[in-house]
Amino acid sequence: MTRNEINEKLNEVFQDVFDDDSITVTDSTTAKDIEDWDSLAHLTLVGSIEEEFGIKFTLGEINSFKNVGEMMDSMEKHLSK
Repeated sequence: MTRNEINEKLNEVFQDVFDDDSITVTDSTTAKDIEDWDSLAHLTLVGSIEEEFGIKFTLGEINSFKNVGEMMDSMEKHLSK
């Protein structure tokens, strides 16, 4: 799966979790950029991403994400296994 394909699918997950079809995430998107992205929404988002992509993040990975780009970097590593 290419990074562009990951981004497209990831956008759909974000739109679904936040119930907002106008959301478009980029590498630099952070929780500050999405109004309802709080700690509870973050847990829901991570769970939805893991389910949609068939991957499992470690707690260390989840805690280290500073933006969507870092999340996608980690996703690429998981998907290449």
